[in-house]
Amino acid sequence: MHVAYLGRLIYNDEDVRKGVMAIINTDNLDDDDFDTVLSQDIDFSGTVSFEEPFLIRGNVSGDIDAKGLLVIDEEAVVNAGIRTSRVVIKGLVKGDVIASEKVELASTGRLEGDIVTPEISMENGCVFNGRCSMTVVKEANL
Repeated sequence: MHVAYLGRLIYNDEDVRKGVMAIINTDNLDDDDFDTVLSQDIDFSGTVSFEEPFLIRGNVSGDIDAKGLLVIDEEAVVNAGIRTSRVVIKGLVKGDVIASEKVELASTGRLEGDIVTPEISMENGCVFNGRCSMTVVKEANL
């Protein structure tokens, strides 16, 4: 069995075939765990596309179209529609979220928009204003 370790994400051959990805602990992620980090002093407008883990600490307006893990940090403000495999929201998101694997709302997270995902996790203290549809999202539709 082949195991690849990327930051705090663990993949093995069987899980990859099934499309499963496990996160060890999203509370202690740092910059080294991500392929790209959008820092706090950055304001970005447009379309963000990526496949590797991506951390947003700044402000994003537009669209996020991705295949990999997206983490929106506590101080981040995102005014965008999001399409990704998995997203962890610790900051503010205004826009609809479509995730083929999972949406996680941390206790500091705020989401104003609709969610479509097969799995959702919400910690006490988070704020969610919108509708949630727990449906399987085909990876090809991302």
